[in-house]
Amino acid sequence: MASVLRREHNNKVLGMSSEMTLLSGEQVNNLAITVALPDAPKREKWGKGVEFMLSCIAYSVGFGNIWKFPYTALENGGGAFLIPYLVVLFLIGRPIYYLEMVMGQFCSRGCVKIYDLAPIMRGVGVGQSVAMFVVMTYYTPVLAITLRYLFASFSWELPWSKCDPSWPHCIDSVKSDFQNSSKADLRNMNVSAELFFTNTVMHRGSLEQGIGIPDLKLVLCLLASWLIIAIILIKGIRSTGKASYFLALFPYVIISILFVHSCSLKGAWNGISFFLTPKWESLFTAKVWMEAVTQCFFSLSICFGGIIAYSSFNNFSNNVYRDAMIISWLDTFTSIIIGCIVFGVLGNLAYVTNKDNIQDVVREGSGLAFMAYPDAIAKFEYLPQLFSVLFFLMLFIVGIGSNLGVLTSIITAVRDFCPKVSNWKVACTICVIGFSLSTVYVAPGGLDLLDVFDLYGAKYVTLTFALFELITFGWIYGVDQICRDIHFMLNISTSMFWRICWALVTPIVVAVILLGCFISHKPVNVPVEYNVIGWCVYALAAIQLPLWALYAIYRQQYGGFYRKLRNAFHPTTTWGPENEVTREMYNFANEKYRDQQQSSEDDSSNCGTLVYRKIFK
Repeated sequence: MASVLRREHNNKVLGMSSEMTLLSGEQVNNLAITVALPDAPKREKWGKGVEFMLSCIAYSVGFGNIWKFPYTALENGGGAFLIPYLVVLFLIGRPIYYLEMVMGQFCSRGCVKIYDLAPIMRGVGVGQSVAMFVVMTYYTPVLAITLRYLFASFSWELPWSKCDPSWPHCIDSVKSDFQNSSKADLRNMNVSAELFFTNTVMHRGSLEQGIGIPDLKLVLCLLASWLIIAIILIKGIRSTGKASYFLALFPYVIISILFVHSCSLKGAWNGISFFLTPKWESLFTAKVWMEAVTQCFFSLSICFGGIIAYSSFNNFSNNVYRDAMIISWLDTFTSIIIGCIVFGVLGNLAYVTNKDNIQDVVREGSGLAFMAYPDAIAKFEYLPQLFSVLFFLMLFIVGIGSNLGVLTSIITAVRDFCPKVSNWKVACTICVIGFSLSTVYVAPGGLDLLDVFDLYGAKYVTLTFALFELITFGWIYGVDQICRDIHFMLNISTSMFWRICWALVTPIVVAVILLGCFISHKPVNVPVEYNVIGWCVYALAAIQLPLWALYAIYRQQYGGFYRKLRNAFHPTTTWGPENEVTREMYNFANEKYRDQQQSSEDDSSNCGTLVYRKIFK
């Protein structure tokens, strides 16, 4: 009976193949669903197309937009940084975002299984998963600190607004009159908001004395954060899609309120002007462009695997081109608006503390969100608790959205290889492991350790495998093949802009930036053994590439070593659209194209001909 069904199925495919080039992607998708075999595997899909876009917005708009983008812009020339950032977004950010969406949707595979297109490069996906795992362990502790501040914001009086008697050299953050204080008097003093963060919340200590014991309140906040994430993930992608309506849209309500209030503060326009006014001499330094590329990667969350994972749950004919354009520009717009909010508040802080230079009140990373901003809020004349709740609620919500993307990427990678394991089992296991490992970051030395893993395990690993991902997609698989896949899936032609960016501009720029990062590398200011641990994490990720390459060669069934090596660069027999009927139609189209190429090309061995064909045909 099974063989009869198979023969009938194949006859249907052969009958349709001659006409498949006349069908649009949506028609192919619907037709494939109609005649698919009863036992064809089904991948979970988004409930609605808008849920995919909202989930990507929630994933991309995160902590990096709120504290990293404003500080990076400040350090690199204010408004002059926006120019290279927008250029980088146009030439690198958007092309990679669109490319990852296309590839994920086309094959319905996560960031590891997608390398069925070139099994010898599967280590790229595994290495990216290592980076995501590292990010997962330190992202949620920042969420826990945010939750700790959110709860504290409901106090009758903000607990960081006044000094504790045990804090030496302390100035009340609520104090706003420094007109009669000299700079010498203020030089050795610390505001209560800073001491509240270092002494009460984090109990900061040096790694030279060890990591220390985690703070109980932060551990409980960490547990609550992981429980929220687990509850959303436990039912799979559909529950994530439903949560995205709130996680993606509600923060913009808070952002609008904070933006209006920030612009109304005294001295706010000085801060905003400082943020937006170009320093043109900075535009011609390599550091500005390097920072712009790095910020683009971490702001859009590209080359981490999350975009590929989310796209893999799309319907085959979803218009990912539209989604990629909307999300990438919205992310940039959000970064600029939040920059105006933050620097409006910092401008007010500089005004009330009688400081001429905005840089004197800015702290990097966690200091901006948990020291400078709370210090400024404590000085608000009206309802400081309300604006504190709004700010940290916004920070918590965008953090949840970003964490969901990180966890979904890891869960998808696991379930692609173990599809029979229930989603809730994988989600719960990863959340338990994540909670256990992330407790170390809420210890007194945890934030210093976070800086180590952020540099070696996230930044360096991501840029390294971003380069290999682009080489794999653009040259091993081929830009020409990607463009044919897009036409088969969406029935649209790919312009020369995307072809040149995918094949040349983007990989070359990423290679230059990666090389520049290694040349200008400075160890994290911690004991040397922690930097060694950081390099070990990087090595653990990097070694996945040769290990999985050797495994892919070993798994090839026919021929000697050279033939196995060559075959490992070619897609597996199951590569293509998820649906079996659509995949057979796709394979037929590829065979027809190859036959045409063989009959029309006189010299395919010429290097120039191969490059021309890879990019322009």
